[in-house]
Formats: sequence, structure tokens, C-alpha cells
Amino acid sequence: MRFFPMPFHSIMLFVVWLLLNNSLSAGQMVLAAFFAITIPWLVKDMRDEHPKIRRPWLAIRYVLMVMKDIVVANVEVALLIIGPIKKLQPGFVAVPINMSSELGITVLASTVSLTPGTVSAEVSKDKNWLYIHALHLGDEGALIKEIKSRYEAPIKEIFGC
Repeated sequence: MRFFPMPFHSIMLFVVWLLLNNSLSAGQMVLAAFFAITIPWLVKDMRDEHPKIRRPWLAIRYVLMVMKDIVVANVEVALLIIGPIKKLQPGFVAVPINMSSELGITVLASTVSLTPGTVSAEVSKDKNWLYIHALHLGDEGALIKEIKSRYEAPIKEIFGC
């Protein structure tokens, strides 16, 4: 077993401890080193292995696409709210999920919630459905298709799940 089971976490603990104490004294450095070595050793068995990012460039492209979608959705929601409320058709939709990774499902649900006008309400117990509330649900099938092709497919490719 390695001396540093989580090297990145050890470095971060060391640096954050020194920053929080605003000191580079020998005592603080020894204490920071103690925490940086001890804490990762104590929690190393508690780690949950997440899928690795298999396509980092696709992940960067995905983040940029989601940021663009957030801006566009903000404008769309603003126009919906400014208009007559009678035109709004809020509703729930169940989106089938074809992922086994909990991280992938979490990223999908978070992406949906980040985009204004939609909120992830729940993931089914069997993790086969994502229930979403939409501020304006014009075409249920179109929303499902958009979520699956625009968000779920790239997430599956990024994490290989």
C-alpha cells in the first residue's frame, strides 16, 4: 500500500491548513503534515470509486454546452414569465435512464436542475427513471428526446457508463 493513499488530498489538506492558520511557522507546518498524512490514511477505506473521465475533451465541451444552455434557458424562462401566465403548461415527465453509474445519474440530474425551466424531482428507486418538473411542458416526447440526446448520451460517453 502506498504511503500517500490520496496524494492530491494530502497536498490540499497541507495547503488549506496553512492558509487557514495564516502561518508558515515550523509548528504549523508539522501539524499540517501530520493532518495531510493521517486523515487520508484514516478515510482511505471509505472512498467510493467513481468512474474516471474517459473523454476529458468531451467533458470540457459538455460543460461549455451546458453553460450555453443555461444562458439560453434563462432568456426563454424570462420570456415565459413576462408573457401571460395562462400560456404556461407546467408538468412532470419521466425520463428513462440508461446509465448504471450513480455519478452519471447525479451529473444528469444536476444538469437538468441547473438549466432554468426544469428541475430534477426524483430518481426512481431502481434508478431507471428520472422525474423532471418543467415550467412549460409543450411536448413531453421532445423534452425526453432532448435530455437523452443532449445530456445523457455525452455523459455516458464521458464516464463510459
